Amino acid sequence: MTAPHEDSPATGVATFAYEMGVLKRLRRAGWWHVGVRDPESVAEHSLRVAQLAGLIAAEEGADPARAAYLGLWHDSQETRVTDIPHSARPYLAKPDNVTISRDQVKPLPDASAKTVLDAVTEFEAQETLEARCARDADKLECLIQAIEYRHNGQQGVQDWIDSSRAALTTTFAARVADAALHTDPLQWR
Repeated sequence: MTAPHEDSPATGVATFAYEMGVLKRLRRAGWWHVGVRDPESVAEHSLRVAQLAGLIAAEEGADPARAAYLGLWHDSQETRVTDIPHSARPYLAKPDNVTISRDQVKPLPDASAKTVLDAVTEFEAQETLEARCARDADKLECLIQAIEYRHNGQQGVQDWIDSSRAALTTTFAARVADAALHTDPLQWR
Protein backbone atom coordinates (compact mmCIF):
# COMPACT_ATOMS: atom_id res chain seq x y z
CA MET A 1 0.00 0.00 0.00
CA THR A 2 1.36 3.39 -0.98
CA ALA A 3 1.06 6.10 1.65
CA PRO A 4 0.38 9.68 0.58
CA HIS A 5 3.20 12.16 1.08
CA GLU A 6 3.38 13.30 4.72
CA ASP A 7 2.38 16.90 4.05
CA SER A 8 -0.32 16.22 1.52
CA PRO A 9 -3.76 17.80 2.05
CA ALA A 10 -5.34 14.36 2.41
CA THR A 11 -2.92 13.39 5.18
CA GLY A 12 -3.69 16.66 6.95
CA VAL A 13 -7.42 15.98 6.88
CA ALA A 14 -6.88 12.39 8.06
CA THR A 15 -4.69 13.62 10.92
CA PHE A 16 -7.31 16.19 11.91
CA ALA A 17 -10.06 13.55 11.73
CA TYR A 18 -8.16 11.35 14.16
CA GLU A 19 -7.86 14.27 16.57
CA MET A 20 -11.58 15.05 16.29
CA GLY A 21 -12.26 11.37 17.04
CA VAL A 22 -11.05 12.04 20.58
CA LEU A 23 -14.31 13.97 21.11
CA LYS A 24 -16.21 10.68 20.81
CA ARG A 25 -14.32 9.31 23.82
CA LEU A 26 -14.09 12.50 25.88
CA ARG A 27 -16.87 12.67 28.48
CA ARG A 28 -18.56 15.86 29.67
CA ALA A 29 -16.82 16.07 33.05
CA GLY A 30 -19.20 18.31 35.03
CA TRP A 31 -21.84 15.61 35.25
CA TRP A 32 -19.53 13.43 37.34
CA HIS A 33 -19.99 15.93 40.19
CA VAL A 34 -23.63 14.86 40.54
CA GLY A 35 -22.92 11.17 40.13
CA VAL A 36 -23.60 10.56 36.44
CA ARG A 37 -21.30 7.58 35.92
CA ASP A 38 -21.28 7.61 32.12
CA PRO A 39 -22.09 11.11 30.88
CA GLU A 40 -22.49 11.92 27.22
CA SER A 41 -19.37 12.53 25.15
CA VAL A 42 -18.37 15.94 23.84
CA ALA A 43 -19.18 14.65 20.34
CA GLU A 44 -22.68 13.59 21.40
CA HIS A 45 -23.21 17.01 22.99
CA SER A 46 -21.91 18.80 19.89
CA LEU A 47 -24.23 16.91 17.56
CA ARG A 48 -27.35 18.00 19.44
CA VAL A 49 -25.93 21.54 19.79
CA ALA A 50 -25.55 21.73 16.00
CA GLN A 51 -29.07 20.38 15.48
CA LEU A 52 -30.59 22.83 17.96
CA ALA A 53 -28.55 25.74 16.59
CA GLY A 54 -30.01 25.18 13.13
CA LEU A 55 -33.54 25.04 14.49
CA ILE A 56 -33.16 28.10 16.70
CA ALA A 57 -31.60 30.03 13.80
CA ALA A 58 -34.47 29.11 11.49
CA GLU A 59 -36.98 30.53 13.97
CA GLU A 60 -34.87 33.61 14.73
CA GLY A 61 -34.43 34.53 11.05
CA ALA A 62 -30.75 33.59 10.91
CA ASP A 63 -28.94 31.15 8.61
CA PRO A 64 -29.65 27.65 10.02
CA ALA A 65 -26.75 26.00 8.18
CA ARG A 66 -24.25 28.56 9.48
CA ALA A 67 -25.53 28.37 13.05
CA ALA A 68 -25.38 24.56 12.94
CA TYR A 69 -21.82 24.74 11.56
CA LEU A 70 -20.76 27.02 14.41
CA GLY A 71 -22.35 24.65 16.92
CA LEU A 72 -20.52 21.73 15.37
CA TRP A 73 -17.10 23.29 16.07
CA HIS A 74 -17.80 25.09 19.36
CA ASP A 75 -16.11 22.48 21.60
CA SER A 76 -13.59 21.01 19.15
CA GLN A 77 -10.74 22.52 21.18
CA GLU A 78 -11.48 20.09 24.00
CA THR A 79 -9.31 17.47 22.28
CA ARG A 80 -6.41 19.57 23.60
CA VAL A 81 -7.70 20.95 26.93
CA THR A 82 -10.46 18.43 27.80
CA ASP A 83 -13.90 19.37 29.11
CA ILE A 84 -13.21 21.68 32.03
CA PRO A 85 -16.07 21.71 34.55
CA HIS A 86 -17.30 25.05 35.86
CA SER A 87 -15.96 24.25 39.34
CA ALA A 88 -12.39 24.23 37.97
CA ARG A 89 -12.64 27.50 36.06
CA PRO A 90 -11.82 29.84 38.97
CA TYR A 91 -8.45 28.09 39.25
CA LEU A 92 -7.50 28.02 35.59
CA ALA A 93 -6.97 30.60 32.89
CA LYS A 94 -9.72 30.44 30.27
CA PRO A 95 -8.39 28.62 27.22
CA ASP A 96 -8.29 30.77 24.09
CA ASN A 97 -10.35 28.64 21.73
CA VAL A 98 -9.27 30.57 18.64
CA THR A 99 -5.59 30.01 19.45
CA ILE A 100 -6.22 26.31 20.13
CA SER A 101 -8.15 25.96 16.87
CA ARG A 102 -5.41 27.77 14.97
CA ASP A 103 -2.96 25.12 16.22
CA GLN A 104 -5.40 22.28 15.52
CA VAL A 105 -5.96 23.23 11.88
CA LYS A 106 -2.25 23.52 11.00
CA PRO A 107 -2.19 20.16 9.17
CA LEU A 108 -5.27 21.05 7.10
CA PRO A 109 -5.19 22.45 3.59
CA ASP A 110 -5.86 26.20 3.49
CA ALA A 111 -9.56 26.17 2.59
CA SER A 112 -10.36 23.56 5.25
CA ALA A 113 -8.32 25.34 7.90
CA LYS A 114 -10.01 28.65 7.10
CA THR A 115 -13.55 27.30 7.37
CA VAL A 116 -12.94 25.78 10.81
CA LEU A 117 -11.01 28.77 12.13
CA ASP A 118 -13.62 31.22 10.80
CA ALA A 119 -16.39 29.23 12.50
CA VAL A 120 -14.62 29.14 15.86
CA THR A 121 -13.72 32.83 15.62
CA GLU A 122 -17.32 33.78 14.81
CA PHE A 123 -18.70 31.62 17.62
CA GLU A 124 -16.29 33.08 20.17
CA ALA A 125 -16.91 36.70 19.10
CA GLN A 126 -20.70 36.35 19.52
CA GLU A 127 -21.27 39.26 17.10
CA THR A 128 -23.63 37.52 14.66
CA LEU A 129 -27.12 36.20 15.19
CA GLU A 130 -25.90 32.78 14.03
CA ALA A 131 -23.24 32.78 16.78
CA ARG A 132 -25.80 33.76 19.41
CA CYS A 133 -28.12 30.99 18.19
CA ALA A 134 -25.26 28.49 18.42
CA ARG A 135 -24.32 29.67 21.95
CA ASP A 136 -27.96 29.39 22.98
CA ALA A 137 -28.05 25.90 21.50
CA ASP A 138 -25.06 24.98 23.68
CA LYS A 139 -26.89 26.19 26.80
CA LEU A 140 -30.20 24.67 25.73
CA GLU A 141 -28.58 21.29 25.07
CA CYS A 142 -27.14 21.33 28.59
CA LEU A 143 -30.57 22.15 30.02
CA ILE A 144 -32.20 19.34 28.04
CA GLN A 145 -29.47 16.89 29.05
CA ALA A 146 -29.95 17.81 32.70
CA ILE A 147 -33.70 17.22 32.40
CA GLU A 148 -33.02 13.81 30.82
CA TYR A 149 -30.64 12.89 33.64
CA ARG A 150 -33.21 14.03 36.22
CA HIS A 151 -35.89 11.99 34.44
CA ASN A 152 -33.62 8.95 34.84
CA GLY A 153 -33.34 9.51 38.59
CA GLN A 154 -30.23 11.66 38.81
CA GLN A 155 -30.40 14.22 41.62
CA GLY A 156 -28.52 17.51 41.85
CA VAL A 157 -28.96 18.75 38.27
CA GLN A 158 -31.15 21.78 39.03
CA ASP A 159 -28.16 24.18 38.99
CA TRP A 160 -27.45 23.15 35.37
CA ILE A 161 -31.08 23.71 34.46
CA ASP A 162 -31.25 27.11 36.15
CA SER A 163 -27.92 28.47 34.89
CA SER A 164 -28.54 27.23 31.36
CA ARG A 165 -32.01 28.78 31.24
CA ALA A 166 -30.69 32.09 32.59
CA ALA A 167 -27.97 32.24 29.92
CA LEU A 168 -30.34 32.07 26.93
CA THR A 169 -30.57 35.25 24.86
CA THR A 170 -32.80 34.40 21.91
CA THR A 171 -36.56 34.37 22.19
CA PHE A 172 -37.01 30.98 20.56
CA ALA A 173 -34.34 29.22 22.65
CA ALA A 174 -36.06 30.52 25.79
CA ARG A 175 -39.41 29.24 24.52
CA VAL A 176 -37.90 25.80 23.83
CA ALA A 177 -36.31 25.73 27.29
CA ASP A 178 -39.63 26.55 28.94
CA ALA A 179 -41.35 23.88 26.87
CA ALA A 180 -38.65 21.33 27.74
CA LEU A 181 -39.20 22.04 31.43
CA HIS A 182 -42.83 20.98 31.06
CA THR A 183 -42.48 18.15 28.53
CA ASP A 184 -41.85 14.51 29.38
CA PRO A 185 -38.54 13.48 27.73
CA LEU A 186 -40.31 10.40 26.36
CA GLN A 187 -43.28 12.24 24.91
CA TRP A 188 -41.83 11.80 21.40
CA ARG A 189 -42.49 8.04 21.64
